[in-house]
Amino acid sequence: MDWQRDGFTVSTDPDRLDLTFTVGYLAQTYWGRDTAEEKIRLSIKNALNFGLYQDDGQQVGFTRVVTDYARFAWLSDVFVIDDLRGRALGKWLVDCAVNHPDLAGMSRFLLATADAHGLYRQFGFEALPKPENFMLKA
Repeated sequence: MDWQRDGFTVSTDPDRLDLTFTVGYLAQTYWGRDTAEEKIRLSIKNALNFGLYQDDGQQVGFTRVVTDYARFAWLSDVFVIDDLRGRALGKWLVDCAVNHPDLAGMSRFLLATADAHGLYRQFGFEALPKPENFMLKA
């Protein structure tokens, strides 16, 4: 599935992803820097991926959703390269992901962020209403 806007494309076509770029970028983020490259590649392989591309085909952003396509989805790894920030491309990328037709009707759509709460609130994300009901095995 593809969306176009202002000279950019968001695509879920796995063949378009530049894995070297994506893995390299994620390995530098605060959430991915301690993850082995093989684990990052495996996480991408097992997700619904959204690449952000310029008109020339160069990838400039990414996000992925881990899902069972029925009840649960986890939004993860959202990024847009620094040179293109401030153009609402990250918002558009998140919008494409959370409104993808295969993800409609999720009873749980989760994410974790250290610094972008305001961005995700715009899409209906909020603090867990009963965090005591959730557990983590780390």
